[in-house]
Amino acid sequence: MPEQDDAEREFDLKWADNAERKEPSARARMLAARWKENPPEPQPFRADPDLAGPRRSSWISTVIVLGSVAAIILLLGYANFRAPY
Repeated sequence: MPEQDDAEREFDLKWADNAERKEPSARARMLAARWKENPPEPQPFRADPDLAGPRRSSWISTVIVLGSVAAIILLLGYANFRAPY
């Protein structure tokens, strides 16, 4: 098999990229065939998931964060108070 020089290879790549029609992927063909018989139901953009659990209210999250920060400050203050100099 003779080696192609760079000019011929460049021509072949440009010819392939400029093809009029590109064949769809196997997945695209599979989905098109499936949707032809049984089209999917329309869904809103960014639909909510069905299994979403209850959300915590924002004040509970705020109390948890502030309580954690206060506990860390007290723990560090107690550690510095007990440390001998």
